[in-house]
Amino acid sequence: MKYPTIDGVNSANKIQLAEWVRFLPSPGSSAIGNKNFEEIMDKEVVVLNLIIKQFNEKGGMTPAISKAIGLNKR
Repeated sequence: MKYPTIDGVNSANKIQLAEWVRFLPSPGSSAIGNKNFEEIMDKEVVVLNLIIKQFNEKGGMTPAISKAIGLNKR
């Protein structure tokens, strides 16, 4: 799963945020071995922190949301 843009995060609904919280790989995972690893990881950390902040502000994970998004990537 590819990291969204900041604009994408800002326009996401709670379900989309929940999917990203559950399924996005750790920041930098896609750049392991890449000469720009640290730069990519730093950018993805910013995005992930924004996702988590907004998701928590919207009430965070509930049993209903967890069930709706499932345990495996679609």
